[in-house]
Amino acid sequence: MTEQKHDRTLYVSDLDGTLLDNDSQLSQGTITMLNHIISERGGLFTVATARTPATVVPLMQQVHATLPFIVIGGAAMWNPVKGSYEHTRAISQATINAVAEVFDRHGLYPFIYRRHGSMLYTHHCGPLSPQEESFVAARQNLPLKKFLLDDDDYRHSDDEALLIFSMNKYAVLKALAEDLRASVPTCQVMVYHDNFDPSEGYLEIFTAETSKAGAIRNLAREVGAHRIVVFGDNRNDIAMMQAADHSVAVDNAFPEVKAAATEVIGVNTADSVAHWIEQDLARQ
Repeated sequence: MTEQKHDRTLYVSDLDGTLLDNDSQLSQGTITMLNHIISERGGLFTVATARTPATVVPLMQQVHATLPFIVIGGAAMWNPVKGSYEHTRAISQATINAVAEVFDRHGLYPFIYRRHGSMLYTHHCGPLSPQEESFVAARQNLPLKKFLLDDDDYRHSDDEALLIFSMNKYAVLKALAEDLRASVPTCQVMVYHDNFDPSEGYLEIFTAETSKAGAIRNLAREVGAHRIVVFGDNRNDIAMMQAADHSVAVDNAFPEVKAAATEVIGVNTADSVAHWIEQDLARQ
């Protein structure tokens, strides 16, 4: 896409490792600048993340957000004004069954995220690793998410499934992802490293049509933006960066993310994304 500097711009940032600091929080400096960008400058800003609203809403609560957040890797949007899901993409029961069979072959146990109104129910059956236990404990009391552990019928529900998720060693998940891609063509599989420990990884499974890039393009059409600028740090951000008019990697990004970006800015701990947007708006 050809960059048009003076067109109405949609700014979209990844959260972890990009907009958030190393404690996975928004700094007060970034909050202040984003509120100025949105409320005073009329900037179009949102986030695109693998996170669910259960953690995105608390993180963004001090930001005067008006645009929907792209959540669950593009499988849904969350309207922060109405407090509700929008534009959800459900995984079919046939795909869930096929994916579960592949997990069974590898002796692994996925989490299945299902939406019921504004609540997200996370179904799981099987032993939890120490990493998974910590993951659940940190999210157990969130108002927008509830874990249903030891759910013998975790594969089936009347609620729409938005995500199948797993965490493990990256090498283990990479082998699982290769099997899934070969065995279940009706799903999209994303596997990526942990930001702080590359030996650990995360695996996400969506409908074949789901992507942050597609959700960003749809949002740009809805808000009348003619230019898209995205910010990222991890390998799962590359696709949305390729779909943008201008892509920006923070300096702590993986090398291949920097190589894919139009430009590289400062690190995530220096409020670099918010500073860049303020400077870009000043140039327009």
